[in-house]
Amino acid sequence: MDIPIEKKRFTPKRIAMIIGGALLIGFIVFVLLSSSGSTKLNVEKERISINTVKKDIFQENIPVNGVVMPITTIYLDALEGGRVEEKLAEDGAMMKKGEPILRLSNTDLELSLVNQETQVYNLLTQMQRTQNASRENTINKLNQLTEVKSSLREAERRYRLNKKLFDKGAVAEQEYLETKNNYSYQKDRLALTERVLQQDSISSKQENVQARESYEKTRKALELMRKKVEDLVVRAPVDGQLTSLDAEIGQSKSKGERLGQIDVISGYKVRVDVDEHYISRIYAGQQGSFNFDGKKYTLEIKKVYTQVANGRFQVDMTFLEEAPEKIRRGQTLQIRVALSQEKEAVLIPKGGFFQETGGNWIFKLSEDGSIAYKTDIQLGSQNTEYYEVLSGLEPGDQVITSSYSNYEDIQELVLKD
Repeated sequence: MDIPIEKKRFTPKRIAMIIGGALLIGFIVFVLLSSSGSTKLNVEKERISINTVKKDIFQENIPVNGVVMPITTIYLDALEGGRVEEKLAEDGAMMKKGEPILRLSNTDLELSLVNQETQVYNLLTQMQRTQNASRENTINKLNQLTEVKSSLREAERRYRLNKKLFDKGAVAEQEYLETKNNYSYQKDRLALTERVLQQDSISSKQENVQARESYEKTRKALELMRKKVEDLVVRAPVDGQLTSLDAEIGQSKSKGERLGQIDVISGYKVRVDVDEHYISRIYAGQQGSFNFDGKKYTLEIKKVYTQVANGRFQVDMTFLEEAPEKIRRGQTLQIRVALSQEKEAVLIPKGGFFQETGGNWIFKLSEDGSIAYKTDIQLGSQNTEYYEVLSGLEPGDQVITSSYSNYEDIQELVLKD
């Protein structure tokens, strides 16, 4: 008779499946516990920066770069086009007002000057001839007036004499009437001659005035032409240093072309580039400061250029006191421009933590300094050294301000000496 074989309850295969399931369940439990609890990381203190939160005077400012420039720059443009014939000064030379820098030539302009001079001479000659003719005409008219007056006196004498003789019957009526008519004629002739002389005088004066006005206009045009020819010699408009001279002998320059500039070096200003983000907060009168040669200097914004280029705009700043003796044109200065008044605030030093947290949280140390844990914070304004703390920290708290590039998912840092 057959003997029944008892089956084994735990085969190797079943045992392996049980062990695998237990390991899977254990791993899932471990992951759940890890995700639900706080993760920790051991960190050596010498690898991080620890700073103390403090309450102090705070002023919002921004760091900017400025370039030292002369207080005034006057550009030299070609007032008249021409060919460079002579360079009378070199780039960098110190110039006095009126000293020549370049001499240009322009044959068309010089020929126009000669023609204008000839025209003025012709007008002057014509005006003199007109005046002479007017004087001769006046003299002739005056001679005629003298003759008419003489004739009138003779006609009046004969008329009065014949009237007396006619009244006595010693002269015929015909002879009397002839002398009377001649007397009346001479009176009318005198009145006409005087009227003609008066009109000639008025006409002569008008002609002389017109001739004089024409001559004056032409003479002024000649003066202007001479000034244009004189402008072919480029001169320094003020005392200063000649810079950026762009002209070589034989080179042709067009009217209005930039030739160089004169820098007035009696003082300096600083041309500053500012990020367009601050354009609504920058205005004339704001101050900034920088350190130079061991001393702090203060600047004030005098002019704001609102044109934005490449995300930046410019301002001009001037010194409130004497500029540093060793400062030079073209030198770059690092300036802090104040955006607010000074006030008391809770502060933490700036650091690399901000790049990872955006200022929303920070690692704060426990009282014994052995653990640093995440703390939510709110930051306000900033300057080149500090952030203003609005909430989340108190003066005396210690925080880690170095970079958090490896701590994004860590809840606590265990600090080791």
